[in-house]
Amino acid sequence: MMTKQYELATFAGGCFWCMVKPFDELPGIHGVVSGYSGGHVKDPTYEQVKTGTTGHYEVVQITFDPNVFSYEKLLSLYWPQIDPTDAEGQFFDRGPQYRAAIFYHNDKQKQAAQKSKQELIASGKFNKPIVTEILPASTFYEAEEYHQHFYKKNPEKYKQERVESGRDAFIAEHWIQETK
Repeated sequence: MMTKQYELATFAGGCFWCMVKPFDELPGIHGVVSGYSGGHVKDPTYEQVKTGTTGHYEVVQITFDPNVFSYEKLLSLYWPQIDPTDAEGQFFDRGPQYRAAIFYHNDKQKQAAQKSKQELIASGKFNKPIVTEILPASTFYEAEEYHQHFYKKNPEKYKQERVESGRDAFIAEHWIQETK
């Protein structure tokens, strides 16, 4: 009997509330969890992370079946969710906890992430440098329950957050072809 081999992908793209829905409920995606990664505080809370002093990024960790949904396809979904030229946060969310980053779990993911970043740079889509970091995955801490699948629990606040933050306008302006 063949067992499925799932992999993890971890992406930071600003507020994790806005990073779940694009990946959720797609064939081959077996879970999207909001959390924190990359910091120096053990078992951080949202209250700690939002201060920007723990070193953590707000991230989503995706469990996926690479035979159904490739890591490269995840990357092609990731880039159009962010402003890859912003090193200080994402949209109206400012601070180190809101920076964009790809956290790789193995060398194959690292190479794929680097290749996708180079392709984005070569495309000339942006006039500013692409500053999204590609970092080794570190300990992942699941965020508090009220943050999980926020777009389902609080659909109106989720929509408001996307509009007020400037995320939807940026995506429409810079990524329209990729989101169709």
